[in-house]
Amino acid sequence: MEGEVVVDEKRRFRIRFIRSLLRVLKHQFLTAEEWRERAKQRRALRELDDHLLKDIGLSRADVEHEASKPFWRE
Repeated sequence: MEGEVVVDEKRRFRIRFIRSLLRVLKHQFLTAEEWRERAKQRRALRELDDHLLKDIGLSRADVEHEASKPFWRE
């Protein structure tokens, strides 16, 4: 009986550990996707011509300021 309790505890620990690990991995994956998308959007913003920038209310200086940020910064 006592041996079964130890096995159950070990099993519960492994399950909790795996669930925690999966949560961390999911968070890391979603963060990487967000960073990739942010970098892509900043590159696209840099490619817009001045006429389009004027249409959306941005100056070239605004774009350069935004596009020069590292991908991990909002």
